[in-house]
Amino acid sequence: MTEAPALADGALPDGARSAAAPALPELAITGATGTVGRLTAEELARGGAALRLLARDSARAPQLPRAAIMACTYCDDELARAALVGVRTLLMVSADEEPQWLEQQLGFVAAAVDAGVEHIVYLSTQGASATSTFTFGRSHFATEEAIRASGMAWTILRSAFPLDLVALLPGADDTVQGPAGEGRVAAVAKLDVARAAAAVLRDPAAHAGRTYELTGPRALSFHEIAATLTAATGRRIRYLDETVEEGRRWRAATGASEMRVEAWVSTYTAIAAGENEHVSGDVELLTGRPPVALEELVGL
Repeated sequence: MTEAPALADGALPDGARSAAAPALPELAITGATGTVGRLTAEELARGGAALRLLARDSARAPQLPRAAIMACTYCDDELARAALVGVRTLLMVSADEEPQWLEQQLGFVAAAVDAGVEHIVYLSTQGASATSTFTFGRSHFATEEAIRASGMAWTILRSAFPLDLVALLPGADDTVQGPAGEGRVAAVAKLDVARAAAAVLRDPAAHAGRTYELTGPRALSFHEIAATLTAATGRRIRYLDETVEEGRRWRAATGASEMRVEAWVSTYTAIAAGENEHVSGDVELLTGRPPVALEELVGL
């Protein structure tokens, strides 16, 4: 049974409550407890948008004016359909990768169709294709294809590697390690992804049938990343280029599942193959401001 929607303070004028339930917002955002989903919701809320925030744990969803919070998970198609009834525009932020991840993604797309969603905005990954080196790049592409074939209007946002994560890459030994070779990555700040998503959601019809590539301002090698983090922290951070087997061995030793080990390794091998080095102007096109650079993110 679907959890009753929780309305954030201010959802009704002057805090009033009527006997009849208010109409639920027609703009929905999944992953409202994650960084991108939350930042997108906050960006839209500042402009006064009414939002339906969908979250696996509704208690952790942000409390925003004019926001209805509903329980929703990709692994429960019935719950998803109920949460999506009455939604016209939907931002679909991918869930954490799990063994049945693609099956759950495709089930959620089907639930959106069944619920009558008119336009879906999907947050995909840079380089998504049927032949992506990155394992989940292939799964993202399969999700994109299902969305394109669904009959709903669609917009695809292919987000580059998270710039926020780049700043957290050094281990306790001040080493950034992985089998990326001399490859470059056009990493993008999560705030820029959220701003771009919000821009599309404000006027989805203007972006129907479009695929945008959300990147940072430059493609960085891991040597350049290490040098920037060294300057920002005062620590001597270095990049250790590993072989694929070296990377797989130490990652597996952390107790990660085989699926997650292969996803981690293929993130780096995709960078080594040049699949994440393209720099796009789409963030500025959508938001009207240049994307955040690593130097800015770390305070240089």
